Amino acid sequence: MLAIMFLVAAVLFVAAYFTYGNFQARVYGLSNENKPPSEVYFDGVDYVPAHPSVLLGHHFASIAGAGPIVGPITAAAIFGWLPTYLWCVIGSIFFGGVHDMGALVSSMRHKGLSVGEVVDRWIGRRGKLLFLTFTWLALVLVVAVFLELSAGSFASDPAVAFSATLYIFMALVFGVMVYKKGIPLSVSTLIMVPIVIGAVFFGSYSDWVQANFNFDINTWRMILAVYIFLASVLPVWLLLQPRDYLASYMLYFSVLIGAIGMIFGSKFATDFPAFKGFYGGGTNYMWPMLFVIVACGAISGFHSLVGSGTTSKQLKTEKDAQLVGYGSMLLEGQVAVIAIGTVVVAGGIMQGGPTITYGHGIGQFASLIGIGPKVGMSLGLLALNSFLLTSLDTATRLARYQLQEFFDMKLNKYVATLIGVLGALFLLYYKTGGKPAWSLIWPIFGASNQLVAALALLAVAVWVKNGLKKENKFLMYPFFFMIATTIAALFLLIKSNLNNMLLAGLSVVLIVLAVMLLKEARDALMGKGPKLEDTAK
Repeated sequence: MLAIMFLVAAVLFVAAYFTYGNFQARVYGLSNENKPPSEVYFDGVDYVPAHPSVLLGHHFASIAGAGPIVGPITAAAIFGWLPTYLWCVIGSIFFGGVHDMGALVSSMRHKGLSVGEVVDRWIGRRGKLLFLTFTWLALVLVVAVFLELSAGSFASDPAVAFSATLYIFMALVFGVMVYKKGIPLSVSTLIMVPIVIGAVFFGSYSDWVQANFNFDINTWRMILAVYIFLASVLPVWLLLQPRDYLASYMLYFSVLIGAIGMIFGSKFATDFPAFKGFYGGGTNYMWPMLFVIVACGAISGFHSLVGSGTTSKQLKTEKDAQLVGYGSMLLEGQVAVIAIGTVVVAGGIMQGGPTITYGHGIGQFASLIGIGPKVGMSLGLLALNSFLLTSLDTATRLARYQLQEFFDMKLNKYVATLIGVLGALFLLYYKTGGKPAWSLIWPIFGASNQLVAALALLAVAVWVKNGLKKENKFLMYPFFFMIATTIAALFLLIKSNLNNMLLAGLSVVLIVLAVMLLKEARDALMGKGPKLEDTAK
């Protein structure tokens, strides 16, 4: 069964890339004759052309986060593996991939600025300010939570902390080697990747690592806060891009281990139920909650912020958008399938939650090629931490972009970054009712994230119809489903959290925001929007 799950998904994803991906490329008119923003606006800091394999690694590592692991595992435990699997496959092809590629291309055609700029050009200024305000707040929440998760994983496993720290220093060296010394990418990769992978084995057994990287969670919070500040303001080629590229090899390695485990893991027990029912207790109705819980495993609004934030400024050619935008989402869908495989092997969510379940599953799969369970689990947890850390530093940079765009790029990058980092630390340390602020509002993240996805799809759809003068149904159908799903989920959250006025109040605000943007988008589609020159060319 595991083999069928993996292979069917892999075949469908490959087929989709060369069919549905090519269809979207034709709609957008991707051509390498057009100069990308990385060339037109090159500044050596944010706008830097990148080799497609490097950019694929950066983008894939940035969008993944913990979403394609935690979400599918949680959903499978509630509803069964089959509906979760079907949504991950179908969603990645027709929803998430369309959303990601559309956001990336539309940003590329609008000077590499965010989806907020697309909203501004084709829906209106007020819509842009509303969109940027919400996305900035959502990104600060993401930074806070991922900072907490990363600090917690560092504090619990010095080997993971050591390997991740080594990644950062190796990234600096890698960036200088490739961009300043002219050492070929292939040579630099062959030197650096074995070092960072070997660090896992060294860290797992080294007494020195266990002694010198054994800090408490508060210390790691502060260290990581300094790191993400630097990652946001330093040139993208020096730290963010090469670190994500190197980290992607750990992610690719975990995908390889997962592939081996699922294809050849017939010895593992697979009596986990395929379907548990349409209702899983509490607010867990299959619709809408399955489609909110899975998030990054099928579609995620965070991806549009990454694509239109950092990635669009680094595309070397227009046609790279299909590989980076659509291809990365399909690869993430395969990660989600592997995550489902780990919970099936475990028979449910293990003590310690989805992350431990995933690490244990990868450890089991790794045993098939002779890797010990301790090292195998460290590899799995390091891969997961790589997802977290790459999303963390990228989210910090994105929050900086969103705030700068809100103030029409008149805000200093250092100030914009500092505001975002301090906001995240506030959510971590400020407590109300004995609980940190982030934990009270985190339940709303899934719905708010999917709301961003719906609104990004809508913005791209308006641009395609009014700017490109093309049919936009392939964008509108996913939009209608996601907006209905998101609003339904928000109403469920309001109903079940009437005692949490902060959460209920924010849910109401999100619904109002969605309605306001829907009205302005409707006006734009009816020809009542801003009368601007065609920016598609």
